[in-house]
Amino acid sequence: MLDILDSINAVLWGPPSLILLFGTGLFLTFLLKGIQFSRLKYAFKLAFSKEGNNSDSGDGDISNFKALMTTLAATIGIGNIAGVATAVTLGGPGAIFWMWVVGLLGMATKYAEALLAMKYRVKNSNGEYSSGPMYYIEKGLGPKFKLLAIAFAFFGAFAALGIGNSVQSNSVADVASSSFGVPHWLTGVILIIFVSYLIYGGIQRISTVSGVFIPIMAIFYMLGAILIIVLNYNLIIPSFQLIFHHAFNPVAATGGFAGIIVAEAIRNGVARGIFSNEAGLGTAALIAGSAKADHPVKQALVAMTGTFIVTIVVCTLTGLTLIITGYWDQTGGLISGVMHDPSLEAGALTAAAFGSALGVIGEYIVALSIILFGSTTIVGWYVYGEKCIEYLTGPKGIAAYRIIYIAACGLGTVVSLQTVWAFADMANALMMIPNLIALLLLWKVIRSETNDFFDNHYKSAKS
Repeated sequence: MLDILDSINAVLWGPPSLILLFGTGLFLTFLLKGIQFSRLKYAFKLAFSKEGNNSDSGDGDISNFKALMTTLAATIGIGNIAGVATAVTLGGPGAIFWMWVVGLLGMATKYAEALLAMKYRVKNSNGEYSSGPMYYIEKGLGPKFKLLAIAFAFFGAFAALGIGNSVQSNSVADVASSSFGVPHWLTGVILIIFVSYLIYGGIQRISTVSGVFIPIMAIFYMLGAILIIVLNYNLIIPSFQLIFHHAFNPVAATGGFAGIIVAEAIRNGVARGIFSNEAGLGTAALIAGSAKADHPVKQALVAMTGTFIVTIVVCTLTGLTLIITGYWDQTGGLISGVMHDPSLEAGALTAAAFGSALGVIGEYIVALSIILFGSTTIVGWYVYGEKCIEYLTGPKGIAAYRIIYIAACGLGTVVSLQTVWAFADMANALMMIPNLIALLLLWKVIRSETNDFFDNHYKSAKS
């Protein structure tokens, strides 16, 4: 089964899909005249100031800030810690450059997803807003695309159980066990209680807790990385030189190191960039419609800041730490003569890099970050899964899905998840494809709403 799934994923995540993803971001960047660059300052103002977060911001269930934090709860996490380590060990320092590229283009994609989510959102039977690609596919493209909408929702609900839940709980349990000696089963019990408390409190409780935990956790992790970079300030410029050089030039083979070709830098940078910021998967659209905003463009601008934070800030800090400490190639990198354990990978590699510079405190920073980020990712992805199930079954399916979701969380801490990873990768790709098709077909709506806001509402909003 695993071999079959790996073969399927090799096709689904092959060049055609990556070209579709990359091309959609490029097309939207040109269509919107580089909005992710020209309006980034205003976007951050909407996300973090009173202007975009007061009670008169518009109809919705939660503020722009809470919507952003809930999205970040699902995106900031293991992908930024373990995913970046995987990217630079398999693709070399140049992979970070390609992560930047996919992140910057992904900002336009995330903007478009959130805009359409706001425009085509609906109120459910509880009086709360529901949104997502399934709604803008069906309402924006018409009934003949209903099957495409159903496909997105089905694979979205499944992906939430896998990569958003069991995979995360498994990583959390492994780290809790190796770093603090906590048995896997006990981690499972704690996670079940934590996740149950939040998801049974609904979007309000989830967004409130995310609004408190996510900024604290992100700052905690980033300060550790910044401290390492500052302590080795003389290696900052050489690190960036390595990134830009190896984005277009192979890494030479030395000693037992096999070397890395440019194609591997591109493939791993793009793949890990997508995994960390989720731009193109349509997940951000599942929460964006809950935000309070009087125009779709406002929440769209806020949503794209999430991709900037995740990729350009957090992933860059992780990547620089790995390069500066020499842990990206197990041969010392910029710190010549330092040899590392070649068996280390993913999160363990990042923990070792932090530990080499900050001692045991550095390892604990990464361990706690993985535990806390992984836990909030489980809760954030639950929101995604619930929205998908609600679309497929109506409110009647939510109660059963909650039970299944909580059970998967506990099960993930005690079982091997190779097959779950493979299924989740497949589900992610099958979410992405219908979503990107919808974005390309609805380009006129995206452009029209954007022009309407900046022609008719932007000046009054600033004043």
